[in-house]
Amino acid sequence: MIDLYISITIKFVFLFAPFFVVSMFLALTRGEPVEVKRAVIARAILASGVIAITLFFAGPFIFQAIGITLDSFRIGAGSLLFLTAVSLVNSGTRTHAKGLPEEDRDDIAVVPLAIPVIVGPATIGTILVLGAELPTFRETFVGMLGMLSGLGLLTGLLLLSGLLERVLGKTGLNILSKISGLILAAMAAEIVFTGVQGFLS
Repeated sequence: MIDLYISITIKFVFLFAPFFVVSMFLALTRGEPVEVKRAVIARAILASGVIAITLFFAGPFIFQAIGITLDSFRIGAGSLLFLTAVSLVNSGTRTHAKGLPEEDRDDIAVVPLAIPVIVGPATIGTILVLGAELPTFRETFVGMLGMLSGLGLLTGLLLLSGLLERVLGKTGLNILSKISGLILAAMAAEIVFTGVQGFLS
């Protein structure tokens, strides 16, 4: 179970694309006092956590309700995740984060920071797949803890975003986002190939 916990945690650390999220957070909260930034982080992480937990447990029920197999959803979600990874590698931005509208400061914690920056379409699909492919309740619970641990690490990076910007600069954050994109591409390929193998077996 410890191996499963560590594996899920690492997957979610990269799935949440933390360095991209940090870059977006810095851009959206530029000039705001520390207290406001911390409040935005708390609301964004809370909203993301509630959404992620709901999706993590809802996968099997959703697949059964709409009559699709886990393998077909693996292929779809993996393909979408691959497009997101390519977008990160090419430009350091997620495809679904382009053209974000200007939001009031009271609203940016949920939209666009929680949705779609932290939990976007590709992330939603991957969460549904990862939650549905764990066979027992115990493994699902461990997987949820791993997901929350990944979100906790993201929280720590957001709280240290000012320091990260000073140390790494925008270029450093962009480079780390591209590296995250490469790892996401590998994760996407694994999800797709698992789905294809399920159809062929």
